[in-house]
Parts: sequence; structure tokens; C-alpha cells
Amino acid sequence: MSETEKIMPKPNPRRDKILIADDNTANLGVIVNYFEEIGFNASIAKDGETAIKRAKHIHPDIILLDVVMPGIDGFETCLRLKSDEFVKDIPVIFMTALTKTEDKIRGFLVGGVDYITKPVNQEEVLARVTTHLNIRKFQLRIEEQNKQLRHEIDERKRADSELVRKNKELRETLENLKKTQKQLIESEKMAALGHLVAGIAHEINSPLGAIRASVENIAAAFSESKQQLPQLFRQLSPEQQTDFFALLERASRGRKYLTSREERRVRRALTEELEAYHIDDADSVADTLVYMGICKEIAPFVPLLRAENHALMLQAAYNLSAQQFNCENILTATDRAAKVVVALKSYIRFDDTGHKIRADIPEGIDIVLTLYHNNLKRGVEVIKQYEKTPPVLCYPDELRQVWTHLIQNAIQAMESQGRLKIAVFPKDGNVVVRITDSGCGIPEEIRARIFEPFFTTKSGGEGSGLGLDIVRKIIDRHQGAIEAESRPGKTTFSVLLPISEER
Repeated sequence: MSETEKIMPKPNPRRDKILIADDNTANLGVIVNYFEEIGFNASIAKDGETAIKRAKHIHPDIILLDVVMPGIDGFETCLRLKSDEFVKDIPVIFMTALTKTEDKIRGFLVGGVDYITKPVNQEEVLARVTTHLNIRKFQLRIEEQNKQLRHEIDERKRADSELVRKNKELRETLENLKKTQKQLIESEKMAALGHLVAGIAHEINSPLGAIRASVENIAAAFSESKQQLPQLFRQLSPEQQTDFFALLERASRGRKYLTSREERRVRRALTEELEAYHIDDADSVADTLVYMGICKEIAPFVPLLRAENHALMLQAAYNLSAQQFNCENILTATDRAAKVVVALKSYIRFDDTGHKIRADIPEGIDIVLTLYHNNLKRGVEVIKQYEKTPPVLCYPDELRQVWTHLIQNAIQAMESQGRLKIAVFPKDGNVVVRITDSGCGIPEEIRARIFEPFFTTKSGGEGSGLGLDIVRKIIDRHQGAIEAESRPGKTTFSVLLPISEER
């Protein structure tokens, strides 16, 4: 079967209309009966004028036209039909006893499509009618397709123009979306920072309070030392001076931190030892020595402690060691405050260059832990398991937003009481971060929805529902992956970050 035959429509006798024009009633009756029997809708005309009127009225699909008829003949009838805009495209097949070549040529010249010689053979007539109906319907389909094609070309031109406009709008929308996303990440970062403000203020105020208290202690101790030392050194023998400086040297090694229970035990043991050396006021001496960090091996200082002026000497040593101890407190406090300030500056810094840089993942996590120290120290045990990992090509400020949300969610899930475990390790070209908390867990019925935007289980005003959605978008931007596993008492968020951009 040819391609043309595949797409050519088939005639439908039960729908197709045929007009038969013949002045011979017998011939007309036979042909009409034949076509009606096979399902055609047949109409008749016995002369040319009637055929023209009937064609305009019923608009048949095909016309069988006798040549020799009363009035105008078939050739004139066909010529008039072809000159009428409404019926000119209806195919006309001539039926005649005229067999001369010039008659056939004339029939084709006036617009006929075929020529059947009388007496007609019914099967031949049906074959020719079917063929020309197919051709006509094929022509109609081609015309319709050409019309549709022209319409589609016009539409395509309009669509191309619209596409250019839409592409421009899309580029502008995409740029606005990127800006909005950056603003959203930044606003969420500031919102998270808002939750931290009280804790950060405490983390700054605590070192400042410690510094103030230490300065006051130093001032008091120094004031007493100015009065005590001249008097003391007038009373000390050379041997006692040596022992006195040895006592200060022992105290300068630093005090070991003791719990209340340990301190009571040490003080009790030291009191018993002092009593064994027959030291007067053993309880008070033991308190002073413990504060100075001297808890054992006191034998070298027994002569000093037995001297008549041992109270003045011990108080002077206490004041000098107190000054050193408070200086150490100030250094510790300033280091702590500086660490919080550095962490805060790193956290709020926003890189809008749009370029990735190499960054250490544990360092970014530690910045967030520093800012959350006040929330964590109340009852959360932090366990860090950091393996050696290479720097990751990333947007560090965005990843700090990820760690902030995950750590904040963990603290809230544990209600600030429990164990927070953070593991960082390399695996298959990725750096894996696993944050596990011992909280209540995520109910199974909502687990699949936790990354949906605006979905939250928190009460009104406590959460926007954008935290984990932003986390997922940030991880997607890094060509990474995030997944959650949860059961009561253990929830783990695992983040995979490619070490390089090649995937």
C-alpha cells in the first residue's frame, strides 16, 4: 500500500450524496436503485437546468451527468456548474453514448473528471464514483491541512514572538527568584539568630561579669599585698623567704578544677595531715591551701606553717596567688568572649559574590555550636566525632544555615535535655555529616512531609515551616543529598556533600 493510499479517506455510501442527471427514465431508475441499495443518498434530475438547481440545493458529493438531454446539454450544464463558486468543486462524471474522441476531450475541457460510455456497467460506475469520491475527499483533506498549516505557521510566528517575550520575562523572573531566595535564606538566618540573641547576650555577659569580678578581686588582693609584704619581709629569715617563694611557685602552677565533693574530700584529708603535723587552726589553713591549689605534698612547707607569723605569711601568699588566679580567669573570659564574637561575625557574614570556595565543614559546625553554647550547656551532652576530611567546594554561609536549623531542631526536639551526636567523615567522594539527637522522634505519619515548604508541627508563631525546606534547597544547590531517619529516642539527619563539583 502506498503512502497516498494509507492517508486517502474511504467513501462512506451511507453518508455520501450523489446527483444523477439523465432524461432516460429507464436508465435513471436502474442507476438510482443501484446506488440507493448500496447506501448512497441519491437525487435525480431529468434535464440540465434542474440538475443545476438541485446541485445548488443539496450540494452533492459527486454528479453523474448525461450529455444528451432536453434544453441545455450535459456539456453546457457542466460548464455552468464549474462557473458557480458554490458547486464548482463537485466532481462531474459524464455518462453518454457518444464515443468520439473529440466528445470525450470536450467533456474534460468543460470540467468533467471522468467519462463513462453507455450502456453503463454498474460495477464500473461504482468503481469510478468511488475513485473520484476518494480523490475529492483527499483533495478536501489536503486543502484543510494546507489551511491548518497556514494557520499553524501564523500561530507559530505569533508563538515565536511570544516566546521571545516570555523568555525575557522568565529570565527576569529567575533573577528575581534568585534574589528572593537569597533574601529568604538571609531572613531565616536572622530569624534563627533572633532565637540565639538571649543566649549570645549571656555568653558575652558571663565573661564580662567574670572579668569584672576578677578585676575587683585583684584590686582587693593587691591592696592587701601592698600592706602585708613590707611587714612580712621584715619578719622572714632567709630560709623562710626561700620557703615562701617555693610556696608561691607551687601555687603558680595553677589550680586543678575540683567538684564540690572532691573539694570536700581533699580539704578533709589535708586537715588531717595538717593536724598530724600539729599545725594550729588546721581547718582554716587547709581552706587557704586548697584555694591556692596546694592539696598534697605539704611537708616542705610545714616549717612555714608552724612559724609564729604563719597567718600573715599564708594570707600574703593567698593574696599573691589570688591575683594570678584572677588574671587567668580574665584571659579565659576574654578568650571565650572573643570566640563568641568571631563565631557571630562568621555566622552573620553573607557572601553575595555567588562563587563557591573551599571550606572546612567541621569548622562551620563548631561556629554554630559556639553560638548555641548557652542552650547546650543546660543539659545537652555534645559528642563530636570528626574524622579528617578535605575542604569542600561550597557556599559556607549557606551551609552554616543548614547546621543552624538541624542543631536548633535537635535542641528543641530534646527540650534542651539529652545527647547530641555530630559525626563528620569522608565517604565515596563526599563529606558526610550526621546529626543525631535523643529527642522524641518524628512521627511516621508526617515524616514524608518534613521537607515541604510551610509544613510545621510547632505552634503558631514558633516556626515558619521554611527551615527544612530551605535546608533541602541549599543541599540541592550543592548537588548533595539529605535524608532523615527517626524513631523515639533517636533522630538522625544525614547530609552528603560532594567534595568537588564533578558528579
